[in-house]
Amino acid sequence: MSKSSALSKKIKLNTGAFIPAVGFGTVCNEENRSWFKDVVIAAIESGYRHIDTAWYYGTEEIIGEALQEVFAKGEVKREDLFVTTKVWPSFYKNPSKSLDESLTALKLDYVDLFLQHWPLGFASDDNGKPEVPKDANGDIIFAEDFDYLDTYKELIKIYKKTNKVKAIGVSNYTVEKLQRLLKETDVVPVTNQVELHPHIPQVDLVSFCKEKGIIVEAYSPLGSNGAPNLKIPEVVELAKKYECSPVDILVSYHVAAGRVVLPRSQNIERIKKGFKYIDLTAKELKALDDFGIANPKRFITDPWGKNLGFEYWD
Repeated sequence: MSKSSALSKKIKLNTGAFIPAVGFGTVCNEENRSWFKDVVIAAIESGYRHIDTAWYYGTEEIIGEALQEVFAKGEVKREDLFVTTKVWPSFYKNPSKSLDESLTALKLDYVDLFLQHWPLGFASDDNGKPEVPKDANGDIIFAEDFDYLDTYKELIKIYKKTNKVKAIGVSNYTVEKLQRLLKETDVVPVTNQVELHPHIPQVDLVSFCKEKGIIVEAYSPLGSNGAPNLKIPEVVELAKKYECSPVDILVSYHVAAGRVVLPRSQNIERIKKGFKYIDLTAKELKALDDFGIANPKRFITDPWGKNLGFEYWD
């Protein structure tokens, strides 16, 4: 793999381990799942070494089948890959069960990173059902007397007492929630995975995480459906300057800043192209941040997240 490929870049975590800077996002619509295994195999064969998944995505069994096929070929070993999964809020009381279900589906003995998907708890049974419980009015039923740190503390126990996870982290945490976590627990999360791109740069959160040794992971880097971030004028101009594609700029925006980025695609031909790494300057990175500060737009606004304290959660 060329050094000019963003897929070759790695970032050091606060555990001392390295995480590939570009991860393959594995959210997949039901209608595409019949051929998603081929998509995952294509991603790994094209150079991806970081697979980002979650119990909630419902794709882990497919990923597990893909991994077995790849390993059987002998070209990629388990230790060559960095695999992340997450505990959903409906398993807030029992992250161990969520993890075991994910490991079984993935056909793995361990994951490299285990995240708390959201700092939330949903009323549910021991099997994590329903995934998003709602009352007769369609309102989400949150768990009573829930404390989001209780879930993270369970992750700490798994991390310290088992060999099932190499590291733990969080997702969708604000600065305020991270501050409390750091004050009340003794394991600094290695990552905080949030929506982040030139439309929602979250400069204060990024700065705080950097100060505390927490790597930010950016999901929905293209802006979700329709990839609206590809049309940002500053992105288009930089793509022309560096003779690359706008998607290369959007991926490099994170990698050059020391962040992990998690693009996703079900287009095998697009996956095979990979991403050209552009070593954007500090001035160029700031210009992209400034665009988002002036034109804020969040594309992932799930209803359960509107009271977490994030800005622009319309």
